[in-house]
Amino acid sequence: MVNRKLVGAHYGLIDWLVQRITGVVMAVFTVVVGFALSEGVGSSYERWYGFMSSTPMRFISFLCIVSLCWHAWIGVRDTWMDYVQPAGIKLTLHVLTLLSVIGCGGWAVQILWRL
Repeated sequence: MVNRKLVGAHYGLIDWLVQRITGVVMAVFTVVVGFALSEGVGSSYERWYGFMSSTPMRFISFLCIVSLCWHAWIGVRDTWMDYVQPAGIKLTLHVLTLLSVIGCGGWAVQILWRL
């Protein structure tokens, strides 16, 4: 029989680590886009389109979308778990949050694929 601790030290370590890693991914994306804007990429639609439709930027943008969705899911889920007590309401909020995160992520990827 396996004894698994449900509470205590290290229970939230993976979520904490995921929050930090996804935050770094989003920060790198922000720095790359900020640098590109400072170099004048946003001066015309054609230059911006060329920059954002390149394979490296599509990849970085996709990673940022996935990171944003995962980051938001963990943050909102933990908030519901900490502050909402009735199980039925908590489950409803979890499902609605998950559906909205998946919907927004899918919409963002669809926009990215149209480039």
